[in-house]
Amino acid sequence: MIQLLKLAYRDLGRNRRRSFFSALALGMGLGLLLLMAAVVDGEYRGSMESTIRLESGHLQVRSASYDESKASLAWEDLVENPDGMAAQIATLPPVEVSTPRLFASGIVAVGEETDAVRVIGIDPSSAANAPFSDGLVFGDFLTADDREGVLLGLPLAERLSLQVGDKVTLLINTSNGEVDQQDFIVRGLYSTRTPSYDDRTVFLPLAKAQAITRTENHASAVLVLLHDRQQAEAVASALQGAGLQMVTWEKANELLLDTEEFAAAYMTFLYLIVLGITATVIVNTLVMAVFERTREIGILSAIGMRRRRIMAMFFAESGLLGIAGIAMGLVIGGLLVAYATIQGFYIGDMGVTGIMLGDTIYAHLTLEDTLTLTLLAFVITLLAALYPAWLAARMEPVDALRAGQ
Repeated sequence: MIQLLKLAYRDLGRNRRRSFFSALALGMGLGLLLLMAAVVDGEYRGSMESTIRLESGHLQVRSASYDESKASLAWEDLVENPDGMAAQIATLPPVEVSTPRLFASGIVAVGEETDAVRVIGIDPSSAANAPFSDGLVFGDFLTADDREGVLLGLPLAERLSLQVGDKVTLLINTSNGEVDQQDFIVRGLYSTRTPSYDDRTVFLPLAKAQAITRTENHASAVLVLLHDRQQAEAVASALQGAGLQMVTWEKANELLLDTEEFAAAYMTFLYLIVLGITATVIVNTLVMAVFERTREIGILSAIGMRRRRIMAMFFAESGLLGIAGIAMGLVIGGLLVAYATIQGFYIGDMGVTGIMLGDTIYAHLTLEDTLTLTLLAFVITLLAALYPAWLAARMEPVDALRAGQ
């Protein structure tokens, strides 16, 4: 084996430039795949994290009859005494924070300009509001006793030409099916860097939201954040009760999970295409080597070298090219991923229905993806040697010697 590797190394050294660029082609292909895998995984992680912290939480406790798509405000579809329930849930060890939230449909009106929005009543003191309080761009955050203040997303405010201190009219559906209207003052503008969310979400203090929607002492759900999201099912089982439904983050984000599975299958197919293209460079290099060394192969066959050993010699050359190419690919891919992890790729508002995309995608490369792609690149490089090795091994000594003259 050592002798074969030495022979393969010497043969590759005959045309160092060609060997270098063949390995470089593989390296560039692997580097590109590492970047693609990191960006896809980063996009998924970012979307899931945004959805959990902004929308679904790790768990939501709702009335059994509540339909999220209809955002019903009927009392029978809401959770009664949500503050007490949230306080009780917060005592469980796996729970980081729990807080009631009220969801309603509404319209923001400024002069003749109107825009449909989603109104959310929140407990301003809850740590679950960190994405909004930390993302405050202008003005002040809401307070629990504020009866005239409203918090708007920065994109919505810019579209309606609103600033802190301006007055807006808010029309909101109520529990009896009517629409209530009231003027509010813009207390602050926030940005979570998730345009599809910031563009349509308006916040009110929970007490005020309950008053205007006539849902006193009721909420749409109790949102729960956990220390470990893998404990969601266990906590849901512990909270089961009559007239309640537990919606875990997995159930709430089925579309995103299904999209991720589809993307994983699609990316695997794409990986094979990219590596297949780079493998043709390896095939071309080894085929050229076969024709350049026809006489040498004939001599080796004539002095007794078996066909399988001739094939092994070309597999060894392919293996060395693969190792060199993988080393280059890890360096190239590492640099690309490092840049994408730190700087990210700005995509702006590319929101997809049911999926929350931030305005910037940051790469995230896992050890599993790195090992999988590295092994896949090496295996395909070895497979690329099949045809050149077979071509060399099938040569008859006499014909090879004559062709080499």
